[in-house]
Order: sequence, then C-alpha cells, then structure tokens
Amino acid sequence: MIGRLHTFVYDCPDPGALAEFYAELLGRPVTLREEDWVAIGDQKAWPVLAFQRAEGHRAPAWPDPERPQQAHLDVWVEDIDTAEQRVLELGATLLRTEAKGATVWFRVYADPAGHPFCLEYDAR
Repeated sequence: MIGRLHTFVYDCPDPGALAEFYAELLGRPVTLREEDWVAIGDQKAWPVLAFQRAEGHRAPAWPDPERPQQAHLDVWVEDIDTAEQRVLELGATLLRTEAKGATVWFRVYADPAGHPFCLEYDAR
C-alpha cells in the first residue's frame, strides 16, 4: 500500500449546499467550511467527502456517455422507500429503479448538483 484514501472530492457549483445535502444523507457533520471548499466527516479518518467550487460545472447526464457519471456513491439503507422519500425532500432526483424479482435492489438518483448516487437495500 502506498497510501490510504482520505478524501473524495466532488466538483460542484455550490459547495455549501451540496455538503449539507450529503451531511444529511449520510449523517456526517460538516467539519470544514471555506468559501470554495466544504468537507463532511472526521478530518483524521476516512471517509471524508469534500466539495469544491467549480465555475462552469457541467453536471453529469447519466447514462449519457457524452457527460458520464464521473463518480458515484453507493449508500446502504434498511428501508429503501423511507430513504427515497428523505433524499427527494433534500433535493435529489430519481433516475432509475432496479429490482431482483419482487424486491427493489437499488435506485439511482442525482444529487442537487447532478451527480449520480445509489440507495441500495442492505441485504446483509
């Protein structure tokens, strides 16, 4: 191992707003707030998510290969319907639902800045 992942960074037009979205989604506190950079999570431990201002940001248009997803998070949830209601209230947009048989396995959303993320049923 050369190093360890410390921060996952999203480019976005409004770092504060996107950090608040993910802080609420993941139950992680905002731990650093600057004009063009906001981070959530413990700065000394992984995972830390950071959001940096990118002027002229072009949101991904998943699954369009001209504007690919760039990166995404998978978030395990116990109740996918309740989780969906909450992320939609926070400003997410539903993009697609996947099922295995009669069970919804995961759903793909866009965060308020257009980055895809998935809510997945925690089948452990």
